[in-house]
Amino acid sequence: MIAGIDEAGRGPIAGPVCAAAVILPDNFNIKLLNDSKKLTASRREEARREIMAQAVAWGIGWASHAEIDRINILRASLLAMKRAFDEMMKKSCLQTENITAITDGLYVPDIPVPGTAMVKADAKVPQVMAASIMAKTARDSYMEEMAALYPLYGYEKHKGYPTAAHRKAVIKYGPSPIQRLTFAVKK
Repeated sequence: MIAGIDEAGRGPIAGPVCAAAVILPDNFNIKLLNDSKKLTASRREEARREIMAQAVAWGIGWASHAEIDRINILRASLLAMKRAFDEMMKKSCLQTENITAITDGLYVPDIPVPGTAMVKADAKVPQVMAASIMAKTARDSYMEEMAALYPLYGYEKHKGYPTAAHRKAVIKYGPSPIQRLTFAVKK
């Protein structure tokens, strides 16, 4: 079985990085899948529901903004990926000897199965596409919750990415409680 692993949220200047690990059944309708960034929000949500309903196993993992500041975004992304894989295994009755992993990007997290890193896997490998969708929808949902707590920052719109509006809000009001303090906010 192939576990696809991907993350969402490396580029923002606020909020956590989120990762997902997904194993799909052989009969999954891959026409629902694509790189999460290429799908509309409604298509991502439709795909997320189908993935959750049909996946052999899936898990979500996070690394907080504070962890990102402490260990850097690359290490935090790999940590979130490891946590997603561990969560997937904990929720399922699968054995690691039956699984290999494919991660999007250049690195494989520290997980107890053979892994391959593949650039643009989120546009090529259905399991990684599914993980991309699960991570992005989970993170977007979290950032919408944060928008209700910190309405001055517009998280419901930009999800923490460094848009002009987000940068202006940080300059005007100071960093929000979920700001990545090691990321520069340029005017």
